[in-house]
Amino acid sequence: MPLMDKDAIMQIIPHRDPFLLIDTVEELEPGKRVVATKTVGPESFWFQGHFPGHPVTPGVLTIEMLAQAGAVCALSLPENRGRLAVFAGIDKAKFRRQVVPGDTVRLEVELLKLRGSFGVGKALATVEGQRAAQAEITFALIDR
Repeated sequence: MPLMDKDAIMQIIPHRDPFLLIDTVEELEPGKRVVATKTVGPESFWFQGHFPGHPVTPGVLTIEMLAQAGAVCALSLPENRGRLAVFAGIDKAKFRRQVVPGDTVRLEVELLKLRGSFGVGKALATVEGQRAAQAEITFALIDR
């Protein structure tokens, strides 16, 4: 049983379908670490055009999945409730495996720094134990 479902996730981050890109939170240490999942169904909106006949999740959306998981981690701290986490940078991004319809992506983010209004997270997306994407994501916390 997941720690958080979509309804609980939406209490923390403002994303909504079709752009809520995480389904569950499996593990959470607020301000430190999170493990979330996203099951990529064949009906996912991006498969209509990326690529017809050979559906592949765009790498930037895999990075967005990781960012949303990281946002749950940072915004779960009481002092950050009600704020937004927005991208400030993406470094060291690498894509190792395609994410295709039917895959369940495991999203792990460890917050390396969280000071004031800025943070940095080490992010890893895997499918069945295989690395799909990894990056260092920098974010800013802003008021809504």
